[in-house]
Amino acid sequence: MPNKRKVAILGATGAVGQRYIQLLQGHPWFEISVLAASEKSAGKKYKDAATWLMETELPKEIAEMPVANIDVKSCEQAGDFDLVFTSLPGDLAGPTENEFGALYPVFSKASAHRMDKDVPLIIPEINPDHIELIKVQQKQRGWKGFITTDPNCSTIGLAITLAPLMQFGIKQVMVTTMQALSGAGYPGVASLDIIDNVVPFISGEEDKMETEAQKILGKFDGKAIKHADFQASASCNRVNVKDGHLESVFVKLDKEPSIDEVEAAFTKFKGEPQKLKLPSAPAQPIIVRHEKNRPQPRYDRDAGRGQSVVVGRLRKDPIMTLKYMCLSHNTVRGAAGGGILSAELYVAKGLA
Repeated sequence: MPNKRKVAILGATGAVGQRYIQLLQGHPWFEISVLAASEKSAGKKYKDAATWLMETELPKEIAEMPVANIDVKSCEQAGDFDLVFTSLPGDLAGPTENEFGALYPVFSKASAHRMDKDVPLIIPEINPDHIELIKVQQKQRGWKGFITTDPNCSTIGLAITLAPLMQFGIKQVMVTTMQALSGAGYPGVASLDIIDNVVPFISGEEDKMETEAQKILGKFDGKAIKHADFQASASCNRVNVKDGHLESVFVKLDKEPSIDEVEAAFTKFKGEPQKLKLPSAPAQPIIVRHEKNRPQPRYDRDAGRGQSVVVGRLRKDPIMTLKYMCLSHNTVRGAAGGGILSAELYVAKGLA
């Protein structure tokens, strides 16, 4: 077990920042040292700066912590830290993460650097070897620290289910999402826009889903990542569900595996987090349900403490090869939980 790392959370008052705080309570490897947010929150106690949104109580010690401004100097004055979790808006994330990444390991949930050629886009069960890209990044940029990123919350569930299908050769992927309200942050979508309604547009979401999976499932050759060679098409919708992104996935394969073979591939799928027994790793990354009407957000989003992806309605497709539904918890596996799992992998590998 490594010595506990002290962590700073940038964007600590937002919904994902709060999920980081919740999930890091009692963590065996990490302890929260610094909380940072925008200028309007800086200088206040956390309890006065944030509207607590989590289902659990705001920890007393966190409530009394001061909030620093989002810059290196302010955070260093607020306390010592070894690594940084960020959940900042894209326009702010770019320059801020560069500032911190020059000095510290930065684990980003923002989209700003995901597709940079020298920045890993990590799902620990799929591409743990991609973390070696940080050495290229540090050399090219002359940095002491680094930036590593986690995928978009809707991409994570999709990519985890595509990984075991790579053995059959993926040609094309089509996905339609039904994405939870918490994915829009707080206060998110106006109530009169979403009650009795579905909003068939989420800005920037489809582009992310159509490009990120190829990088995640690509090969690292020691210098760069060669993206996986398949086409992806996405249609993204916001629905009146609090947590849990449900996706309808259609996949065209080179081979024609049986449904039993595909199910076995899903069920057997495990990776480095399971081998290393990382604290946040689910025992089963993919859980297959056989009921005709599962997965459902209300019943399945917390599977594996919110870190597992639940697959159901697995069947052959007359146009593509197969189709299925998948569900993932968008603020746990798709956000803070995924970031923590990535940080655990880096620590276990001696890179953070």
